[in-house]
Amino acid sequence: MSATTTQSSATDYTSDEMMSIAAARALTGNTRCFVGIGLPSTAANVARRTHAPDLVLIYESGTLGSKPDRLPASIGDGILAETADAVISVPEVFNYWLQPGRIDVGFLGAAQIDRFGNINTTVIGDDYANPKVRLPGAGGAPEIAGSCGEVFVVVRQSKRSFVEKVDFVTSVGHGQGKGDGWTWSRCARRRVGNCGSRPNCRRPNRRRSRN
Repeated sequence: MSATTTQSSATDYTSDEMMSIAAARALTGNTRCFVGIGLPSTAANVARRTHAPDLVLIYESGTLGSKPDRLPASIGDGILAETADAVISVPEVFNYWLQPGRIDVGFLGAAQIDRFGNINTTVIGDDYANPKVRLPGAGGAPEIAGSCGEVFVVVRQSKRSFVEKVDFVTSVGHGQGKGDGWTWSRCARRRVGNCGSRPNCRRPNRRRSRN
C-alpha cells in the first residue's frame, strides 16, 4: 500500500462525521441526554453504542431510555418506542423531566449561534414577516436550552452560522452577556424564566449582616 493510499484512507470522512464523533466523546457515564434528530442523534447513539453504554437517551416524543439499533428518521420513528424503557406523553417529558432540571445534557442544532450562546432556528433576515429564509422553528429547543444542565450545540462552522448577533433569538443563551453594568436582575435567562438547573444562573446568596 502506498503512502498516498494510506493518507487518503486515514482522512476518508466528512466534516459532519467528524463533528458527530467529537460530540459523542463529550458524553460519558449514565448521563441523561435530551436528543434532537440529525447530528445530535448520531452523536448520542454513537456514544451509547461505544464508550457510554449506560447513556440514557430521551427524545421529545416521550421515549425514555431508547436503544435503537439504527439511527431514527425522526422523533416519531417507531424504533424509539420499541426499544425504550418507558414511553410517556410529550407534556410529561417537558413538565416532569425537562423543566425541573432532571436532564443532564441537551443536544441542539442551529442555523445561527452567537458568542453568548443564543440560537436561531426561526428566520434568516431582519424582517420576521418577510425573511430571506424561514426555518423550521423552535420545537422544544427553547426549553432544552433553558432547562438542561448543559447544552451541546452541533453546527456546521461558517461565517453564516457563527454570527455577531443572531437574526432571531429562538433559544436564549445568555442574551447580551454580562458586560458592563450587568446585575443578576438584568440576567437575560432570569427575565425569560429560563434559569433551569444551571448553578451559574441562580441568584447569588446574600451575606447576612452581622450584629
